[in-house]
Amino acid sequence: MLFKDIRDFQILFLSLFLALGIGTRDWTLHPSFILITITTCLSAQWLLSLIISHLPSAETETPKINIRSPLITALGLSLLLRADHWTTMALAAIAAITSKFLFKIGNKHFFNPGNFGIISALVLTSDAWVSPGQWGDDWWYGLLFAGTGGLILQRVGRWDTTAAFLGAYGILEAIRNFWLGWTWDVFSHRLMSGSLLLFALFMVTDLRSIPNSRWGRILWATCIAILTFILRNNFFVSTGVFWALFTLAPFTALIDFLWKAPRFAWKNEETQYVETLHVTSLHNLSTTNN
Repeated sequence: MLFKDIRDFQILFLSLFLALGIGTRDWTLHPSFILITITTCLSAQWLLSLIISHLPSAETETPKINIRSPLITALGLSLLLRADHWTTMALAAIAAITSKFLFKIGNKHFFNPGNFGIISALVLTSDAWVSPGQWGDDWWYGLLFAGTGGLILQRVGRWDTTAAFLGAYGILEAIRNFWLGWTWDVFSHRLMSGSLLLFALFMVTDLRSIPNSRWGRILWATCIAILTFILRNNFFVSTGVFWALFTLAPFTALIDFLWKAPRFAWKNEETQYVETLHVTSLHNLSTTNN
């Protein structure tokens, strides 16, 4: 049922952001590119799910073909990635969805699909770019992103990741701002970037690819913030936040190994989610007692 799954709200919010950006920021984004990105993501998800389910080594449980995950990926790509040709957007979409099936440890993919698609387009093509300042630094954009993103994070219990990332990055920027003797409006300008907030609220918090444990997520998000700070201020890489996530994404497997915790899983496509390991532990404890 519509809006029984928290991802439906995420799709709604991202769609509204896209419409708002095109209407108020005068983006050079063709509607046809958005349609191509969405269609490619959905098609790739369907085709790869079908192929995986028919492999001899496939698990007994056939993977469910859903539209929410690829649709969220497509909207994220449309919000952040720019290109001169539709083929670049299609390539990014294919790479994003393929990464979920290809780069896995156990039954968990470790790359954020949207981020992987963005990096793939930047590396493999000559006409792709990301404009970190495309949202400007208007305060009402920040409130809008924080409010909608906060609603989703509160429902799924992953606010700690965003708090760790923004907190660590904000502290580093504040120290640098103080050291250089700049006015604090420079600091607020760098922290109120719409693209940075979108990343912190909707990309670095991807439920299926971030570390399972709370302390693992905090450490991981803090490291991403540190690497982002270094790339932006020492190497002047405007897309440093995306490269930081891409570089540190594989370490989620190591973190999950060091800090055992239940993996996030959706249940019956509803807003409730199950912590499968926790449920199993309770069942085993009950059986032992009986």
